[in-house]
Amino acid sequence: MATIRNLKIKTASCKRIVKELHSYEKEVEREAAKTADMKEKGADPYDLKQQENVLAESRMMIPDCRKRLESSLADLKGILAELEEAKQKEGPEVTEAESTVADLEKLFETSES
Repeated sequence: MATIRNLKIKTASCKRIVKELHSYEKEVEREAAKTADMKEKGADPYDLKQQENVLAESRMMIPDCRKRLESSLADLKGILAELEEAKQKEGPEVTEAESTVADLEKLFETSES
């Protein structure tokens, strides 16, 4: 049974994961620049290897985050469908959830192309 409360929770969850995804993408850019700078300056090989490991870990988090976001988006769509079947599809929570779904679908479209 889908409720408005569950809808709010899933909407907030999607928004949080999007923020997390953007944070990891920025971190990868930062760490890549730092690694390139270290290579340019001829840093100690051990330090360079450690920095490359940090960069690799950051890069691994992006696909994981995308997978969680896809799952959360599917849950949100499911709750919206259940609410529509129960004819409870009105109110600011529903509008916010629908706009979140639209934003996430745009995000996935732009990242695939």
